[in-house]
Amino acid sequence: MRIPGLAVAAGTVGVAAWMVRAGRPVPEAIGGRPSGARLDRSRESEAWSEGRFRNQRVRHEPAGRTAASTAKQLVVGRGLRHPSGDVPIIRGPIAHAPDGTHVTWLGHSSVLVQVDGVGVLIDPVWSDRCSPSQQVGPRRWHPVPCAIDELPTVHAVVISHDHYDHLDMHSIKELAARDAQTRFVVPLGVGAHLEKWGVESARIDELDWHEEVAVAGVRLVATPAQHFSGRGLVRDATLWASWVIAGPTTRVFYSGDTGYCDAFAEIGERHGPFDATLIQVGAYDAGWPLVHMTPEQGIDTHEDVRGGLLVPLHWATFNLAFHPWSEPVERLVTEAARRGVSTHVPRPGERIDVAAPPTERSPWWRALG
Repeated sequence: MRIPGLAVAAGTVGVAAWMVRAGRPVPEAIGGRPSGARLDRSRESEAWSEGRFRNQRVRHEPAGRTAASTAKQLVVGRGLRHPSGDVPIIRGPIAHAPDGTHVTWLGHSSVLVQVDGVGVLIDPVWSDRCSPSQQVGPRRWHPVPCAIDELPTVHAVVISHDHYDHLDMHSIKELAARDAQTRFVVPLGVGAHLEKWGVESARIDELDWHEEVAVAGVRLVATPAQHFSGRGLVRDATLWASWVIAGPTTRVFYSGDTGYCDAFAEIGERHGPFDATLIQVGAYDAGWPLVHMTPEQGIDTHEDVRGGLLVPLHWATFNLAFHPWSEPVERLVTEAARRGVSTHVPRPGERIDVAAPPTERSPWWRALG
């Protein structure tokens, strides 16, 4: 005969054990906190004010959302926020590309940019969940198209900011162990996280906006963005950035996560034109204009920086907003066609030769609802 009290006790113990497993990695995954000389350097930044980093010359104020409307959004249209089937990916190792500029989207904002044989890996997230715990949090809709050991040589890992869907502890550790020559190029303060995870300080380049470093002959320039940072209870102790990746003859711009702002026109004047732009188009909301762009604003940004080919990012991997999962690219391709902007929406794992992008523009996402 089953004894209810024992069953309840066993269930309680099981839940407690699960909570311990879920919580065990959290303190390490949260990362480090800038201190000492690192904090002193942050305080010297023009973006630092009153004890934290702040956005500069903000163009848009948040529209706001009531608690009732937020609750409604959490319930209404839940099915539309996920693809109805498997997101198609192109699996397998990524070959070395000795010439030209190639872009391989790996899902969400993870991208391998190859410039004349130099590999620059942006915001690598290989974990199943973008969370401090792999037991809870947003879970990816598709596997990463290749393993980290199937990448070609990665000369530099570039991080836009320290949110979990852009800075993943497990991926950083694996990349650091894979090749002792890989450098990590990050905004101010983010090096504290990497050092806590075992990356030697000599391999880390921490940059303020408008600072740059050359890695294997490719210039990596930290440029402004309009966002925020934080992995725990403390916000904005580290900087966020967009990035310029400049080879001898070609340039690529990465927006990072950002609200639309005047900085992009200035970036275009200073660093453009760009052969390709990698633009955040997903996870927007009426209440978040300060921190995430709409697809139409993504095209504005592309035009501001004087971009050639636009490749959309920050969609199709994690459910991080209220809009239907494929709405970002539907809006993007519609507006791009209206304005005559060249864009390509790759499947995860698809490599694009920037000088000769695919002419076939199959809307593969439409088969998934």
